[in-house]
Amino acid sequence: MIPKITTGNSHTDARGTLFYNNDFDASAVKRMYVIENATTEIIRGWQGHKIEQRWFSAINGSFKIGLIKIDNWENPAKNLEMLTFTINADTLEVLHVPQGYVSNIQSLEEGSKLLVMADYLLGEIKDEYRFDVDYFISNK
Repeated sequence: MIPKITTGNSHTDARGTLFYNNDFDASAVKRMYVIENATTEIIRGWQGHKIEQRWFSAINGSFKIGLIKIDNWENPAKNLEMLTFTINADTLEVLHVPQGYVSNIQSLEEGSKLLVMADYLLGEIKDEYRFDVDYFISNK
């Protein structure tokens, strides 16, 4: 499975704006949390999961998200291909991150907030891997 964005939309009338994503199936989601980076210069990463999936949706502002499919979880190659996605709150996009990927996250606007959804409860399995933000050559 490869990462994919499901795009939502919005409707505005005299009452205000409704943001929606009718094509996103949230049935696998068991928990969620929100990330707000302190500044736009900070890049959170690399963190990922061999088993868990994640879904990212900007609920305020926009984010640049890098994803790398890991070849060896104990000693990954440093030159793996990085996929880059930009998501924003205006269209309630949802980026699906399948199992087997690590991510890095950078907010593109001050005050951006990222909703993160996961398909396992906290502590349900041990499946968290972290690498320094400059570990991968493709990150530079």
